[in-house]
Amino acid sequence: MDTNWNDSLPIYRQLRDRVVAMILQGVLNDGDPLPSVRSVAAEYRLNPLTVLKAYQQLVDENLVGKRRGRGMFVTEGARRALMKNERQLFLEEEWPKIAGRIQRLGFEPKELLDRLDRIPPAPAPSLTAARDAGDDEENGRG
Repeated sequence: MDTNWNDSLPIYRQLRDRVVAMILQGVLNDGDPLPSVRSVAAEYRLNPLTVLKAYQQLVDENLVGKRRGRGMFVTEGARRALMKNERQLFLEEEWPKIAGRIQRLGFEPKELLDRLDRIPPAPAPSLTAARDAGDDEENGRG
């Protein structure tokens, strides 16, 4: 498992971004439970409060909801909302830079499109090696 952290970004934010990537790639779907705070903390050797802060940020963004006594779950429509936001960010921030570079390098659109099928799929992100439901106490439930 990749536990390399980027020193320029807080760990809780990087953990939040991993959950977002899992939702965007369909690893976590609407209604799916998130791995327990304790299991993620143990897997990554983090303080449980760091994991909780990442999860709370997802709750604040309405991407994850708490169910009393049952844990945290991906909210209905989370992927759709994330996808809309990510597409907007791509078109406004990333695409202009990419398009400029394409023009500077003199690529033809057909040449780029022909290469699309050669791009390997991105690996699916993961929070824990095995998503352990565990008991209620371990999951911070109850």
